[in-house]
Amino acid sequence: MITEEVGKRIRELRNKTGLSQEKFAAKIGMDRTYFASIELGKRNVALKNIEKIANGLDVPLSDLFKGI
Repeated sequence: MITEEVGKRIRELRNKTGLSQEKFAAKIGMDRTYFASIELGKRNVALKNIEKIANGLDVPLSDLFKGI
């Protein structure tokens, strides 16, 4: 499922930053439990939030979908 694949990719990129879910969610102004559900693929995340995540990871939007 696409939501799970995107969530897995986001988790992979976040782990490279060394930030916990809690610290990363705070950095981008998102609730930690909401962010965790994105990483688990349980959310059909809005484009605005995908943009927030990409900006927080300092990657282009396309990197979130690389390999999917």
